[in-house]
Amino acid sequence: MIVAEKTLDFKRLEQKIFELVCGRGREMLKQALEAYDWTLAVERDRTVYRHKGQKPTSTKTIMGTVCYSRAVYLVRNEDGTNSCVYLLDEALGSEVIGQMSGNLTEMVTNAACKSTYREAARSVSEMTGQSISHQAAWNVVQTVGERVEAQEERAAQLAASNKGAGTLEAKLLFEEQDGIWLKLQGESRKKNGASHEMKLGIAYDGAKEVGKDRYELTNKVACANFERAENFQKRMEGAIAQTYNVDEIELRFLNGDGAAWIKQAVTDETVHFQLDPFHRNKAINQYVRNQDMRAEMMRMLYNKDIASLLIYIEACANSVEDDGERENLSSLLTYFQNNKDGLVPCHRRGLALPEPPPGVEYRHLGCMESNIFTVLGNRMKGRRACWSIDGGNNLARLLCLKATNKLSDVLNHITAAVLPAKYAEEITVKMTAAKAPKYDGKGYEPIHAGASPATPDFTFLRELGRIPSLSHTVM
Repeated sequence: MIVAEKTLDFKRLEQKIFELVCGRGREMLKQALEAYDWTLAVERDRTVYRHKGQKPTSTKTIMGTVCYSRAVYLVRNEDGTNSCVYLLDEALGSEVIGQMSGNLTEMVTNAACKSTYREAARSVSEMTGQSISHQAAWNVVQTVGERVEAQEERAAQLAASNKGAGTLEAKLLFEEQDGIWLKLQGESRKKNGASHEMKLGIAYDGAKEVGKDRYELTNKVACANFERAENFQKRMEGAIAQTYNVDEIELRFLNGDGAAWIKQAVTDETVHFQLDPFHRNKAINQYVRNQDMRAEMMRMLYNKDIASLLIYIEACANSVEDDGERENLSSLLTYFQNNKDGLVPCHRRGLALPEPPPGVEYRHLGCMESNIFTVLGNRMKGRRACWSIDGGNNLARLLCLKATNKLSDVLNHITAAVLPAKYAEEITVKMTAAKAPKYDGKGYEPIHAGASPATPDFTFLRELGRIPSLSHTVM
């Protein structure tokens, strides 16, 4: 068996090593940024930028807070006033969010899409060298959400002008829309009531098989917010036009529960509305008590005999004696009359459908209830969660991007910072094994062979040195 002279807390050892590595990483990043800042100072136009000294700043990263100094310059404006600029900030082109790096921002955002802000802050703090609060996590989501909103507005404007940037070609586009009621808080609660409906729309060009009897929607886009129907539909069109070349779309199938705001998406004869099969069948089961009546209604639906179905429901309502049952049947009749054009599923209307893209299948509409839960409900509903209108909109935008696998790309775009490659190469050289035992850098001494530090924070190194080799065994 393996014999150790003294037991070592491996968890504590792991944490200590992690802290040491993060500390080294922060120092390396500090040196790279300050070196780049010095290069900019040497190469600047001295007639425009007057050097006014160094000012300290910091950036929160996954390794912890990196503190560094960069030069500040005085610039004369056209109106005769002076402005202070930082060439390093301009050269990096970074969109700083709460003084956080892009990597840390992405970690916080992804965590906030899965759990509460408090839990997101805790998990990020435990997994990185940076400690953040739940308020900081909330701030990140709001800032990112507002920038995504600006992108949505631009996309909606371009779509309205038929200038969408989408290039994906699809002859048939499937669209599904539904709403989820969420509780409100604060001023939003006073203005809009205890709860408000958040609208969600998705669009896709088909499905692909990912397992036995398991399918995944292809090229899905999503949009969600608390806004009025008109604004929501504009944003939805903008999201579609960002991905798809709308000029190539010949048919659109729209699936919904019959709400008036959903039908606003039916703009011309190329859009075919279908009453969601789940809501249609649920209405029959909810309003019809008699099993024979239910079976007859389902038979007429299957035979696409909608006229006879409406007559039959009306006759049933007039024949029953119970007032409650009569009221239920009358409600069902009204619901079906308002959606009679959508009672027959689109795939059973005999429409000539274009060929699906390679590797894609056309399947039946009706996945909206699943998306309501996976995109919004799982994160935003329940657990006593309450939202402001703006706060709910910002998180919903990020949830839609995450559900369509676009969140990482969007975050990379809005938090991008560019550091010249030569500085990254210098860091790589400093980390080579050949230079590790030598003095390298300024103000930092790498670990050398010798006595371990005697301070309390590093006593674990003494314990590590006392552990015999794992190959040493005693028979």
